[in-house]
Amino acid sequence: MLAGMETLLAGGRSYTVARATAQDVPAIVGLLADDAFGAERETADLEPYLTAFREIDAEPRHLLVVVRDGDRVVGTMQLTLLPSLARAGATRLQIEAVRLAPDVRGAGVGSALFAWAHEYGRSRGASVAQLTTDKRRADAQRFYRRLGYDASHEGLKLVL
Repeated sequence: MLAGMETLLAGGRSYTVARATAQDVPAIVGLLADDAFGAERETADLEPYLTAFREIDAEPRHLLVVVRDGDRVVGTMQLTLLPSLARAGATRLQIEAVRLAPDVRGAGVGSALFAWAHEYGRSRGASVAQLTTDKRRADAQRFYRRLGYDASHEGLKLVL
């Protein structure tokens, strides 16, 4: 899966999901910064993002994808396959940095992207998908619950 580009169907439209390239980084950063929370954390300096992109792209257990509507990047997510001793050695699919452009939210793109991500994980042996979301993102939490995610654990973070 993801030898090239995959097709997502949502709201009667066709989108593509593809491995992100360095050329996609400015658009991804734009999506990450396009809300009140992201605007606080993101920066206009692309160099740290390009450095992170190169590290992500070089690691086979990481996959940074973009969703395209034609040539325009309208979504992104980062997937990581995490081996674990817990759950009898289960592999976990960690989903991070999920963002959609405001004009495609509510059109089924997010649901289609998550269905694709879940199949990507399953096809690589993952038995659990997990993610974190900021507690202030009420709409995102409702969306994840609608997809079947359960807030079964309390996540903690420490800024280093």
